[in-house]
Amino acid sequence: MFQTEYEFTLPKGYIDSDGNLHREGLIRLATAADEILPLKDPRVDKNPAYLSVILLSRVVTRLGALEAVNPKVIEDLFVEDLHYLQSFYNKINGQEVNNVITCPNCEKPVELEQSSLGG
Repeated sequence: MFQTEYEFTLPKGYIDSDGNLHREGLIRLATAADEILPLKDPRVDKNPAYLSVILLSRVVTRLGALEAVNPKVIEDLFVEDLHYLQSFYNKINGQEVNNVITCPNCEKPVELEQSSLGG
């Protein structure tokens, strides 16, 4: 059996309406439905960037003591935490960009700067 759920700790954390901080969470591997169904959401039609909000709300299964993680929770994350979850999602789902190439002359591995990859 392979791992399908991963623990994470947000850099800053989500602050709920009562002022409680939630940093520890659990995210699961995405399914095809997780990536396809949000495309039908009218909020994504209006703003394609909203896709990641819906997608993360589907795969983050626990965040601190919250009863549920929904799009509103993801919307209210600090930007650093949103970027962390997007990166973590890409990593566990095999979508991480490989920034190491092999030099064609000497055949040594060369790590590219992030800006070289367009991001």
